[in-house]
Amino acid sequence: MRFDAKKETERIIGFIQDYYKKNNLGGAIIGISGGKDSGVVAALFTKALGKENVIGVTLPCHSKVEDQVDAKLVSDYYGFPLYNLDLTNTFDVFEKEVDLLGNFTDEQKENSRINLKPRLRMASLYYLAALYSSVYQKTYLVAGTSNKCELFVGYFTKGGDSVHDISVLADLTVEEVLQIGEVLQVPKKVLYKTPADGLSKYSDEEKLGVTYREIAMYMEDPDQVKEESREKIEKLHEQNRHKFYIPTYQKGE
Repeated sequence: MRFDAKKETERIIGFIQDYYKKNNLGGAIIGISGGKDSGVVAALFTKALGKENVIGVTLPCHSKVEDQVDAKLVSDYYGFPLYNLDLTNTFDVFEKEVDLLGNFTDEQKENSRINLKPRLRMASLYYLAALYSSVYQKTYLVAGTSNKCELFVGYFTKGGDSVHDISVLADLTVEEVLQIGEVLQVPKKVLYKTPADGLSKYSDEEKLGVTYREIAMYMEDPDQVKEESREKIEKLHEQNRHKFYIPTYQKGE
């Protein structure tokens, strides 16, 4: 079935508005990374709630300055306030405390270091959501920015960017997100920027070893994808299943 980006955009905006009205909510806090997903989410919430009810936050942590510049392109275009909360010092203090626990190598710490950043960002977004809820006397939610392709292969941090209050891209492939971004006129520099998590020196697709297009094709029909990529996608999906479910013991009768 052909994807109607204009109709889907209107449906998402309506979904946000209905949820906020039903639950007597006030605004949204969005981490603005300078990439397409957060840019599209910011555009959707601005259209749904009004720019006065959206707060964008950049959360640099040993990050590229370019990402903050691109985030500002989005906030300037849609007119919502953009605040900067630099987590670099927080990250460094945490690392120093960890170093007191043992003599760990950089290689041993690499994965922990990469995933600490989104976890610090998650905590920061929730802190700000509670803060601005108190300041403005209306409830702010943290908006998620993950798309369907990322979620399918588990390309997110458990306890980091997986944590949010409302998700509007989780059922949209990367190509569909781009189409909605076109409808919403997200600045092209942001919309078509090479996807990267800003946590390492590699792009998303370099880290995954497959393209987002291949992931989308696999979800539609695995046989469309060449065997090597299909095996990589299946391995990623399986090895990251633990990110979606928390096994919970239930006592016996």
